[in-house]
Amino acid sequence: MHLKFSGLAVLALSVVSGQCWPDAPFFASGRWIHNSKGNNVTYAGVNWPGAADVMIPEGLQYTSIAKIVSDIKSLGMNAIRLTFAIEMVDDILDNGGDVKLSAAFNKALGTTNGPIVLQKVLKNNPTFSAGTTRLQVFDAIAAECLKQQIYVHLDNHMSNGKWCCSSDDGNSWFGDTYFNTAKWKRGLEYMVKHGKNWPALTSIGMRNELRNPTNNATLATTYNWGVWYTNMVAASKLINAANPDILITFSGLNFDTQLKPIVEGTDLGNGVKFLKSSFTFQDKIILELHDYENSITSCSSLQSNLVNNGFSTLTGTKVNTLPMMLTEWGHNQADSSYTGVYASCLRSYLPAQKVGWFYWVVAGSYYIRSGTQDYEETWGLYNHDWSGWRSAANIVEMKKAVAATLA
Repeated sequence: MHLKFSGLAVLALSVVSGQCWPDAPFFASGRWIHNSKGNNVTYAGVNWPGAADVMIPEGLQYTSIAKIVSDIKSLGMNAIRLTFAIEMVDDILDNGGDVKLSAAFNKALGTTNGPIVLQKVLKNNPTFSAGTTRLQVFDAIAAECLKQQIYVHLDNHMSNGKWCCSSDDGNSWFGDTYFNTAKWKRGLEYMVKHGKNWPALTSIGMRNELRNPTNNATLATTYNWGVWYTNMVAASKLINAANPDILITFSGLNFDTQLKPIVEGTDLGNGVKFLKSSFTFQDKIILELHDYENSITSCSSLQSNLVNNGFSTLTGTKVNTLPMMLTEWGHNQADSSYTGVYASCLRSYLPAQKVGWFYWVVAGSYYIRSGTQDYEETWGLYNHDWSGWRSAANIVEMKKAVAATLA
């Protein structure tokens, strides 16, 4: 109760002082996102993963939630993409309730290392206890983001809690080994209802990186835009009914690198077309793509690829004109990648287009990734122990990109 009260208390203080940040609800108008005052809103932020084995956001064994949010804000950023696993909701609804941190760390790290890491989390975040639950950690992050005026874009990253993504991980496509479509929809509905307690929550991504399930030949026959349409539209309707205020992000196919048929309103099969005008909540629809063309040698080619894959929605000349975000892009922070064509191109192109974006990733390390505990993340903005930035030189350039995006 203390955690939820904190968020509400901050909201009450903001209302009393005459400040109504985040000026929600947001809505889409053409290619733009507007707040309730009619002003343009563009996200410039970073991914904060919370969908892996422990199923709480990373880094809390090294530092506090408040420090992480403060550090993100110090870059000039105004948003986080906060990822979660459907399994967290399944546990709440089917398996006896929200899982306590003690059990979550023991399950993910074992009964030897789990308690050790938990004690570090509790030391850095003293409002928590071993009995604090996973979702209460998300509550605390949302409350801190409200306090520091950082928008929360929630993202369903995986169905079962583990590292994402590969084509054979059982989370690839609707009906995959762990991707129960009914539970996915239920989980989205649950989170946006719960998210009404988070004033900083302004949008949600329905699914991260839909992809061809290469290890399931039968299921792979259903990997097409028609099945995408059926499931994504149904989920968006559930979300809008559960929380009419929230923006809803549609991701594409091929690891969310392709949305061209959606932008162009082409036949997805059996005469079905994605038409913004067919939605009663068309002012809540936005699009998202990812791009990891790290070895590209031409900035103009990278720009052309993005336009062809869906950024053409921004031109106003296609069937569907919608806001677009690049919700994942990233590169190695331990070398000179930040000076390369890919990174420098995106740092200039995205602000020029006034496109919202989230860098992958803030995490300098993970509780566990693919079986390795305390896994080093060289793409992370933070260093391994989250005590400082991994690449000071990159941070200088990142700050410039953020400022240009929000100018």
